[in-house]
Amino acid sequence: MMEAYNPERESEPESWLNLDEQERIALVETWHRGARIKLPNARLHATLHVIVENQLALRLDPVVRAMHRLRKEGLTRHDAIHAIGSVVAEHLFDILKANQDDGAATSQARYYAAVERLTAAAWRGVHD
Repeated sequence: MMEAYNPERESEPESWLNLDEQERIALVETWHRGARIKLPNARLHATLHVIVENQLALRLDPVVRAMHRLRKEGLTRHDAIHAIGSVVAEHLFDILKANQDDGAATSQARYYAAVERLTAAAWRGVHD
């Protein structure tokens, strides 16, 4: 069983996915507290980490490719998680804002396309 989380290290997918969602969130929150990273909303931040880590553990191709690309472009693994998480957050916001009900496949395709377009330079331009 997984007892600690470190965003700079890839988790063993089976161990990660065997955890309850709340356990995953708690592990991410614990790591950020231990790293003394102040966050405006630690639970939301941890939840976005967990969404990205889940997608990586499930080996969703667009997300795995984005992680590799962002790392090659110079982001740390932690920053790459944040970059992908920013696309997750934007996608969720767009769904809620537009009250879109265009089907799961279309929504997923839009998300994957946004992840495929993501670059370290674009993310840094907004977050530096």
